[in-house]
Amino acid sequence: MKKIFFAFLVLSVLSSCKSASQKSTNYSSSKQAIQVNINLTDIKNDKVLVTVKAPLISTDNTTFSFPRMVPGTYSDDNFGKYIDDFKAYNKKGVQLNAKKIDANSWVISNSKTLDKITYLVNDTFDTEKKRGFGKDDIFSPSGSNIDAGKNIVLNTHCFIGYFKDYVANPYKVNISHPAELWGATSMIDADASATNDLFLMPHYAELVENPILYSKPNYTTFTVDDMEILIAVYSPTGKITAESITPSMKSMITAQKHFLGNMNTTKKYSILLYLSTLKNDANGFGALEHPTSTTVVFPETMSQEALIENMKDVVSHEFFHIVTPLTIHSQEIQNFDYNIPKMSKHLWMYEGVTEYFSNLFQINQGLISEEEFYDRIVKKIEQADKMDDKMPFTTMSANVLKNPYKDQYLNVYEKGALIGMCIDIIIREKSNGERGILDLMQKLSKEYGVSKAFNDDELFQKITDLTYPEVGTFLNTYVSGPTPIPYSTYLAKVGVAKTPIKTPGKIFVKDRKQLISITNGKTEIIVNYKMVLNNFFTNLGLVGGDIIMAINNKEYTPEKVNEILYDCDKWKENDPITLKIKRNGLEKIINGTVKLPYEEIEGLKAVDLSKSVLKEAWLKG
Repeated sequence: MKKIFFAFLVLSVLSSCKSASQKSTNYSSSKQAIQVNINLTDIKNDKVLVTVKAPLISTDNTTFSFPRMVPGTYSDDNFGKYIDDFKAYNKKGVQLNAKKIDANSWVISNSKTLDKITYLVNDTFDTEKKRGFGKDDIFSPSGSNIDAGKNIVLNTHCFIGYFKDYVANPYKVNISHPAELWGATSMIDADASATNDLFLMPHYAELVENPILYSKPNYTTFTVDDMEILIAVYSPTGKITAESITPSMKSMITAQKHFLGNMNTTKKYSILLYLSTLKNDANGFGALEHPTSTTVVFPETMSQEALIENMKDVVSHEFFHIVTPLTIHSQEIQNFDYNIPKMSKHLWMYEGVTEYFSNLFQINQGLISEEEFYDRIVKKIEQADKMDDKMPFTTMSANVLKNPYKDQYLNVYEKGALIGMCIDIIIREKSNGERGILDLMQKLSKEYGVSKAFNDDELFQKITDLTYPEVGTFLNTYVSGPTPIPYSTYLAKVGVAKTPIKTPGKIFVKDRKQLISITNGKTEIIVNYKMVLNNFFTNLGLVGGDIIMAINNKEYTPEKVNEILYDCDKWKENDPITLKIKRNGLEKIINGTVKLPYEEIEGLKAVDLSKSVLKEAWLKG
């Protein structure tokens, strides 16, 4: 799971991702299919009725469960908590005894006579904290929403459980729904009806990797090389359309495909975007990745520009999971137990290398500048230094579900990415720039692949065999060992070093304090009193108590206050600017130029020109 906190004025944004093994997509009839019917046409009290037709069961008792967790979420979510009125029946319609034995499981007696079970599914979005995402909440992209006639966020693990001894059986899922709601998914609908969908999946592990977003049609499709891309959007007010975000997503995915080369074999990929109203709605923002899709949740209050920028970072990370762990993964992921999960040691690769790729491809494909890439690396070093730098990464990974390790999880996106960077640089140096970590991942994918998992304890030696002894030494010293990584040593190999850099600071923030806020009546945006303002404010003659009404003819209200923080990042030194303010009750127009507040920080810069060839191979090779 990836967590990212965006610096909004009044809103914290959380992001996540999910990793899981990609299974065969062939529907098999060698085992009896488990038939599931989901009724989206008759929703009462935000609850959906599900009926599961049981296979022939040969034991006196059987257990039906919902996941405690799904692969890669790294949290105990207990999806069974959202199930009500669980009942079991025999073929004569007589109710059987079904005893709930824990948060997620029911034991059904006389199961040799079992015909079907029924239950009601509650959604998770309604249970989230109204302001800020709570640590005990289901992360929104892995949860569910039920809003009759408007949208259904149908993560299949929220709606469909499994018989303990029949997880490998195929599933036949019928979903009845209003004609005006269209289901966006990477699965193939085998029913041509406008009010019923039929999905045939080879087993439970494949089924739970395929979310569906039901809403009024708001989607686009396009092709990148030989991959079909679907972008579907639910926007409560219609503010955001799939068409409006498609160009940026197409450019990004095209660049990612070119970066990966022939490594990716996914034929269809769906991006399902749900925009939240924030009121009794989703508050955990980010994305959850699957082998052929990504579920994304963001607030609709974001501007389209801010949404697109955040989508680029989040979705690009999720897309790169097709490399690891969807193609390259351990036995713990291949044979995942949904209620007694065993965690792998290699989050540094599943999440760290994925996060590194999501940044490296952007400099590699010319989407960001060299300076921007270095800035991202600096920030990751700063964030990693705030974590427990002596906790062995493999130990943290294997024990991530319990304290004190789970509190260090966020480091997979900071130090984990930096681990990937250092390995990349080592391989570049030893191969004279000809190969890097992408080459290593390509070799690992050929060695293992979708259907062949590696042994956790053997991965380091396999990586060493495929690369160089120095890579093995690095892994054993800094990844499985307690020694902090000397990042400057590895950056020096490509001629990059720490150096003071003068950089534009935050226009509306000084000394980590916000210079603007919302009035107590929540009706206006005000320049804060009794604060030393930076030169952006003083150059324009702004003073504490001024009410900001509009900037460059764009009106700002408390509902749009976060847009200021995004818009100001696009302002350049000496750009003309016009503000409409209210001072002492009187409206006033201020015309002037932008003067950015500057600060000197410790950054990274290429200082050793003798290493420029190796540096170019690292960033552009």
